[in-house]
Amino acid sequence: MSKANVAFIGLGVMGYPMAGHLANAGYQTCVYNRTSSKAEQWCKDYSGSFAATPREAVANADFVFVCVGNDDDLRSVIYGDDGVLAGIKDGAILVDHTTASANVAREIGQKASVQFLDAPVSGGQAGAENGVLTVMMGGDETAFEAVKPVIMSYARAAELLGPVGSGQLTKMVNQICIAGLVQGLSEGLNFAQKAGLDGAKVVDVISKGAAGSWQMENRGLTMLKDEFEFGFAVDWMRKDLGICLEESEKNGAQLPITKIVNDYYAEIQAMGGSRWDTSSLIRRLTR
Repeated sequence: MSKANVAFIGLGVMGYPMAGHLANAGYQTCVYNRTSSKAEQWCKDYSGSFAATPREAVANADFVFVCVGNDDDLRSVIYGDDGVLAGIKDGAILVDHTTASANVAREIGQKASVQFLDAPVSGGQAGAENGVLTVMMGGDETAFEAVKPVIMSYARAAELLGPVGSGQLTKMVNQICIAGLVQGLSEGLNFAQKAGLDGAKVVDVISKGAAGSWQMENRGLTMLKDEFEFGFAVDWMRKDLGICLEESEKNGAQLPITKIVNDYYAEIQAMGGSRWDTSSLIRRLTR
């Protein structure tokens, strides 16, 4: 029995491998990317086809996935004569993996003629390449249950958190937690260095206790080595934290640490670190 037809819109560092996992899992996959040469290369790397517009890409798709940069990028591929909504067929399910605002998620949910799920992901480029992303979703439960087996082609976990917008709100929680954690890790490692300790040994021992975290396990040693070429870029984190801070002004949440860390990342950008990964916060303390 043949698998469903899917479309994937946006072949950035996340979307490219995510679409690849769909193709490798046997889904008939049609892709679209603003730079068509990348879509052509994707078709050489995987089994699938590419289209000249989002509208054409989604015409036969049972499931449509989008993963672009921000709210404006999302609107540019969803709306308009050549957009997703102009071509999507009745009964299809539309899933947006972009990390965007809850407002744009609700907007699309209201305007879409099909079931829509906002579904930002966590796990970074490595998670996308290895097919082990965590997906936070908002929308209808029936649509979620229908699309979950497809999403598991590139995820290790997918959870429905509530109505449309809930996925984006949960991703904001994720980024808020990461921001404070990375700053704390940066200060701790810098303290170890200033105290004359062997940083690698410190990481090894405290990672096994209450201070342990994914960031410590995966970035602690590279932070000590002043290496910051491991995925999620400072520019992207600042975009995400900006969304968090804007949402907090609406719901009244207090984010004092997030505001501080966002300003620290601005300093990293000013130092030329826009494309360094988020663990580069320690560079402020060691320069």
